[in-house]
Amino acid sequence: MNTLEQIIKSSEFFFGCYSIFYLIIYCTLGILSYTEIKKYYANSAFLNTEVLIKSNNTIGVSIVAPAFNEGKSIVENVKSLLSQDYPLFEVVIINDGSTDDTLEKLIHSFDLIKVDYFYQEKVKTAYINGHYISTNPIYNKLIVIDKENVKSKADAMNAGINLAKYPLFLCTDVDCILRKDTIAMLVKPFIESKKKVLATGAAIRISNSCEFKEGTMYKSNYPKNFFACFQELEYIRCFLYGRMAWSRINGSLLVSGGLGMFDRKLVIEVGGYKKESLGEDMELITRMRKYMYEKKEPFVIKYIPESLCWTEGPSDRKVFLRQRVRWARGLAQNLYIHRKMIFNPKYGITAFIVLPYFILCEFAVPILEVIGLFFIVMDIAFFGINYSFLLIISFSVYLFYIFVTLISVYLDQSIHKQYSGLRDIFRLIALIFLEPFLYHPINIYASIKGYFYFFRNKEKVWGEMTRQGFNQTT
Repeated sequence: MNTLEQIIKSSEFFFGCYSIFYLIIYCTLGILSYTEIKKYYANSAFLNTEVLIKSNNTIGVSIVAPAFNEGKSIVENVKSLLSQDYPLFEVVIINDGSTDDTLEKLIHSFDLIKVDYFYQEKVKTAYINGHYISTNPIYNKLIVIDKENVKSKADAMNAGINLAKYPLFLCTDVDCILRKDTIAMLVKPFIESKKKVLATGAAIRISNSCEFKEGTMYKSNYPKNFFACFQELEYIRCFLYGRMAWSRINGSLLVSGGLGMFDRKLVIEVGGYKKESLGEDMELITRMRKYMYEKKEPFVIKYIPESLCWTEGPSDRKVFLRQRVRWARGLAQNLYIHRKMIFNPKYGITAFIVLPYFILCEFAVPILEVIGLFFIVMDIAFFGINYSFLLIISFSVYLFYIFVTLISVYLDQSIHKQYSGLRDIFRLIALIFLEPFLYHPINIYASIKGYFYFFRNKEKVWGEMTRQGFNQTT
């Protein structure tokens, strides 16, 4: 047996062991997710949402949403944010140097005027051009910041955090529509927990093809666009199967930038969002966890299994790849920045379970899939291969993926009943069987490209996410 053949045979053994390890991890996550969801609904009556909505002594929340060239959807989004059923909140919109009509639409639609406003720069940001408030009492909760663009969502978020006046802030995007009780649902863990709550999050859905009326969900339709329909499936699996599992063991390393509630004082203490980060949401949570470990204070980060937010997913290949490449670069960047936390006893579960998981089961998977495919081709071309064994292994992995995704969809429909039409449900199920062949390879390509850009230290910019706008029902 020559050296090359030995390498290939050793690689087959390695990938076989890795596949078993991967299956065990995901079975464990499934069990953890189920127990956390069950616990959530068993305790859901402890603090009724209606009590929070009607209380005069609840915690104030600032909704912070950056906007860059979002003229197509900005008005509907702001209406959605202003329509929250919660007694004490404000909406802070940051016009991040838009070059379209975003600011003009805000001024016209909400009767805004420019005013002198007290602004304390607790976290350094780019230059602030001005502040706008409404002359219409209906919109007295709204304030708009106009600032220079430095190609960083993190910088815009920091400007909003500086201005926010309440102890909690809700981070969201202007391509998002929120359920009316979003604040009330996300604020509950801050009230109920005996430990310090750093952040809370919830499930996000794809809004493409859904219908909205005056900033609220009117009718939920399964997306028709190729990229959007697979993203909806991906989000269901990610939030119900993954995020809830990590919440169970207090191992959450990511609270989505599209929907997350944070302790404002703590975020300022750790320095706010890092503008050089491409995965600013994950990097902030990692830094907050590190900060609390070093202070030796107990803390929790909670996810709830509720669909509270609808966001417009990329609907064309170019924008989708731009988003996923950035996500991959952000993951690699965050793991590199915080590499000294790994296996450091000071950082507890984050050091020994969470970060190793993200290295072995998130970062490494695209690389290993490409390497594995290369070795299979080499084995077929030069040494022959046991096709029966290959088919058995491949089919087993495929069936496991189908099982995981079907369970996620079942839980989603049981909890949310998102789609009432059988046609949408059957289409969703059919796509489960097609995703590994049609959608997954595109994600792998984007991840490898993102890693390549990271290691090449290519220009670190966010890239513009073009929008189609929301479907309006009158």
